[in-house]
Amino acid sequence: MAAGAPRIFVSHLAGVPVFDPVGDQVGRVSDLVAMLRVGRRPPRLLGMVVEVLSRRRVFVPMTRITGVASGQVITTGVVNMRRFEQRPTERLVLGELLDRRVTLVETNEEVTVLDVAIQQLPARRDWEIDKVFVRRGKGGALRRKGEALTVDWSAVTGFSLEEHGQGAENLVATFERLRPADLANALHHLSPKRRAEVAAALDDDRLADVLEELPEDDQIEILGKLKEERAADVLEAMDPDDAADLLSELPEEDKERLLTLMQPEDAADVRRLMAYEERTAGGLMTTEPIVLRPDATVADALARVRQQDLSPALAAQVYVCRPPDETPTGKYLGTVHFQRLLRDPPFTLVSSLVDSDLPPLGPDTPLPAVTSYFAAYNLVAAPVVDESGSLLGAVTVDDVLDHLLPEDWRETEFHEEGAHGG
Repeated sequence: MAAGAPRIFVSHLAGVPVFDPVGDQVGRVSDLVAMLRVGRRPPRLLGMVVEVLSRRRVFVPMTRITGVASGQVITTGVVNMRRFEQRPTERLVLGELLDRRVTLVETNEEVTVLDVAIQQLPARRDWEIDKVFVRRGKGGALRRKGEALTVDWSAVTGFSLEEHGQGAENLVATFERLRPADLANALHHLSPKRRAEVAAALDDDRLADVLEELPEDDQIEILGKLKEERAADVLEAMDPDDAADLLSELPEEDKERLLTLMQPEDAADVRRLMAYEERTAGGLMTTEPIVLRPDATVADALARVRQQDLSPALAAQVYVCRPPDETPTGKYLGTVHFQRLLRDPPFTLVSSLVDSDLPPLGPDTPLPAVTSYFAAYNLVAAPVVDESGSLLGAVTVDDVLDHLLPEDWRETEFHEEGAHGG
């Protein structure tokens, strides 16, 4: 880059796509790696941590990066696919520098780091962190309180010290646009201390979504560091089947204590799911599918399908049952697929559209039979019905895949050829 290259704040780089010279996407920026230097010299930026398409995090040196903007990063095309391992002398810019409490040298006043800026040195390929965007006043969730200002790196001190009780509001804001699975991957690669701080800063619904995507060990670790009342709130916000899976891994005392703190109706759903064997339709199902009465119309069904918090798999079909509407329902009458809803007039009764030929699953159906069922009928969700004919819930394809893949599948890499679509 030429002299006078623009200064870039690192929060604008989080999650941006990384391309090779011909325009093929290599991955996305996960973090930046810097090395602190003695005295007040600005840290040298060593490179970027890039999450490639196989979800592996690799290191791309700044010498391999030919263009940096807030919308994209361009590389030379040569990427070492070895997994990134942080060295003791290195600092992750997003993961470790944001939200720190540092001190203004001139006034000896404590401030909170909201962001840092990088710039390429004139006539060289080296990059430095040269500016720090800080906020006066105490740290905390009220991010807009206090005066914000940009100062030189040399105007603050305290980055080289270990930070205790570091907040996470600005890191959370930086990752706000990430999907839960991508945020979970970023969280997994933080230190346990930083992971707990970020979890504490997330709201209950967002943390619930992220927990559902994390490996089991991380789930248990994070839940164990939350206050019990908040842990119960987060479990309530999780899908009942995921909450049941997580609680089943806890000691009996902890499990019962958390279930007692949950809302009775949420706890009842979770207890019901925990009564089934894990690798059966009953153990895999969610208790919150779309249930409609026979006199509901296509318009009613489409209004339910449009609900934003529904997963695509659960929105793919609705289940027609006699009252009561909550699971376990009255008599299950059949399934109506989303495509059928799109083909018929809005005033049509759903009871006239049911696919009554589709056999439901029993709650004790073992996982291999559930897998064969999905393959045979080309489904993404399936009804689970008990012997009395009541709908108990629905199994979705993502839960089937979770149990078919190895336990450590989130840590398993694809082959390098697969990562690039080869």
